[in-house]
Amino acid sequence: MTVTPRWLNPEERRAWLAYVQFSTHLSDHLNRQLRRDAGMTHADYTLLAHLSSVRDHGLTMSQLAERLKITRSRLTHAVTRLQEAGYVDRREDPASRRNQRAVLTPAGLALLEREAPGHVEAVRRAVFDVLTPEQVTRFAEIGEAINAALQRMDADGDAQEALPWRRR
Repeated sequence: MTVTPRWLNPEERRAWLAYVQFSTHLSDHLNRQLRRDAGMTHADYTLLAHLSSVRDHGLTMSQLAERLKITRSRLTHAVTRLQEAGYVDRREDPASRRNQRAVLTPAGLALLEREAPGHVEAVRRAVFDVLTPEQVTRFAEIGEAINAALQRMDADGDAQEALPWRRR
């Protein structure tokens, strides 16, 4: 049985192509800003920001991989790089000796505190300054709806198909 594709209509195609273009452009813009101002990538900044957002500034490697939606292998490389720079420590998880925790160091927290104002300004100029308050609300609602749908699809997916951030 052949299934007919559900092609995008012109407005859906317009929305999809706008998203693809702005998400790629925004990612590049933020990466360039952080490389120029902080000497780090947006991915590394995001990793440090996730650690800074939890009570003890530490997460297990599995928790961090899931939050960042990256493979454990890619996370290990990133944490090693940040550890060598003095921004993250890796420690044994007291809850389970089989797990390691990535913990933000005082130097990592100081880096975030120093670089956050410039990064937030870059985000504000690129995104929020060009939207009306109503558009910001719709933007948040759209992102939340898509994220909820993706989480449902992940939960309903084939158990044999491991999510990338759960792979070793």
